[in-house]
Amino acid sequence: MPNRKPEHSRERALAILRAGADESSAAIARVADRLGGQLNTAAERIAGALGSGGHLWIFGNGGSAADAQHIAAELSGRYLREREGLPATALTTNSSALTAIGNDYGFESIFARQLEGVCRPADVSLGISTSGRSPNVVEALRTARRIGAFTIALTGEEGRDCAEMADLTIAIPASETPRIQECHIFVGHVLCEIVEDMLFLQS
Repeated sequence: MPNRKPEHSRERALAILRAGADESSAAIARVADRLGGQLNTAAERIAGALGSGGHLWIFGNGGSAADAQHIAAELSGRYLREREGLPATALTTNSSALTAIGNDYGFESIFARQLEGVCRPADVSLGISTSGRSPNVVEALRTARRIGAFTIALTGEEGRDCAEMADLTIAIPASETPRIQECHIFVGHVLCEIVEDMLFLQS
């Protein structure tokens, strides 16, 4: 069991807090400055699908899996508006499917195999990968594209593998994993708000 270092002072803790807050704020500001067009296009495609009988499928690993579930919950439940539920599903929640597919077909197929059964051309698939290189996210985007769904990759600035399989890439202009992940959930919230606004502005 590691022991707390006695020299780890309150001042050091506050310095870590301040540095993280400053870096996160700067990264989010870069998102706002550089990615407005991509965010608007993503929201338009998602709102268009959800408003016309399509479905949003979201997937990722680890923290990105948590983001996928978070975004799906905001849309299927509510974000800011009282409105009807929207058809959004994270492919990260069915442990039986994930372990069966992983065991039988390999971990790289855990999302793609699910999409083969449920994804349709009218749908949107959103793959989240901090590195932009997660093999199972790349494979799922490839499968969704083959089906004819619109594909969106939410990545870090080096997300080339996912970008090659995506119709639209939202590449966070940051290199450190924590900052990318903080921007990912910020982007998720912004997308939820814009989609609600597009679909329910008159409600």
